[in-house]
Amino acid sequence: MTDERYVQVVPLSRSDLFKKGSVLLGKLDIELTERCNNRCIHCLINQPEDDQNTASREMDTAFIHDLLRQAADLGCMTVRFTGGEPLLRPDFVDLYTAARKLGMFVILFTNARLITPDIASLLSRMPPGKPVEVTVYGMHPASYDAAAGVKGAYDEFKQGVDLLLSYGIHFVVKQALLPQNKAELEEFEAWAATIPGMDKSPGYSMNFDLRARRDDPEKNDRIKKLRLTPDETVAMLTRNPKYVSGMQEFCGKFMQPPGDTLFSCGAGHGVCVDAYGYAQMCLPLRHPDTICDLRQYSLKEVLTNVFPEFRSIKAENPDYLKRCAVCFLKGLCEQCPSKSWMEYGTLDTPVEYLCEVAHAQARYLGMIGEEEHAWEVTDWKERIDRFISVSNETPK
Repeated sequence: MTDERYVQVVPLSRSDLFKKGSVLLGKLDIELTERCNNRCIHCLINQPEDDQNTASREMDTAFIHDLLRQAADLGCMTVRFTGGEPLLRPDFVDLYTAARKLGMFVILFTNARLITPDIASLLSRMPPGKPVEVTVYGMHPASYDAAAGVKGAYDEFKQGVDLLLSYGIHFVVKQALLPQNKAELEEFEAWAATIPGMDKSPGYSMNFDLRARRDDPEKNDRIKKLRLTPDETVAMLTRNPKYVSGMQEFCGKFMQPPGDTLFSCGAGHGVCVDAYGYAQMCLPLRHPDTICDLRQYSLKEVLTNVFPEFRSIKAENPDYLKRCAVCFLKGLCEQCPSKSWMEYGTLDTPVEYLCEVAHAQARYLGMIGEEEHAWEVTDWKERIDRFISVSNETPK
């Protein structure tokens, strides 16, 4: 009789992971490829699916197997496979199976176009342990194909989603909010609510990041035109009836000036690996001063030596020190080194668009006035306390 178990259960008392001084890896993100079968108008990363030069530079199967084994040895319980479109990798089944046999949950980011009966059967027989995450670009062929940049893409997406449903795969959907699908917002949400795995409202991308490799200025100009305005962003956020109460809880915990510390986020506490074998503190952050080659360093060395050094980098840009370093909206603002890198090619240049979005939210929440700049506010603690203490009715 064949033993079909793919996870070995080991009591904590017998594990080396929790010994004093052990290095633990909470989560591993692996960008399996930058290639994609979509050519989405807003995408920050995609390369053509048939780009053989790109494919030839990608990590090979054995290299990724070794990364997975290293991660498992560090106690990693979750790996995220992303791209591009990760299902373009001919070794995807091999890599997925290897991760599950190592006991790791798998988060799969996909457009669902390459979901086949074989893939769906695999996900059913060997469940990922986490919901598959499917990005939706439109509810009809015209809108979907226009946003995805590929004729016939919708039909393949629909077939993939139907397979996930028929095989009982737990999945959730999210959407890139674009001119091509804005009119379908209510239709999308009504459909999303029918999906068994959707226990909350879908997430949206709307303040789109620029290309992470800074290799296409024309594409960046096009992406900027697709971003929602700050007021449109607020309108989308406040559609959620729990927005204000959620922000009260969030602001009470996280909003304060960051000082000259650049990495006040979780970047560098896990490991992200790009398609070519370089470790990054987060996937969009590809600044040459904050990456390292995993052919020269182990994951353990990255976590214990390399990333702590990167996280110690301080802001030096005078504009950042004058504004971002003393701005109490830091918890509300998405300003971070990766955003600065994508926008300007630096680690510490204030991203004007994100600043405007944060200020629009703060004005809606009543924390600053129309003509105020948050970095000039000195009584910010009192303002946060006042905001937290008011009832959950919609601010004026």
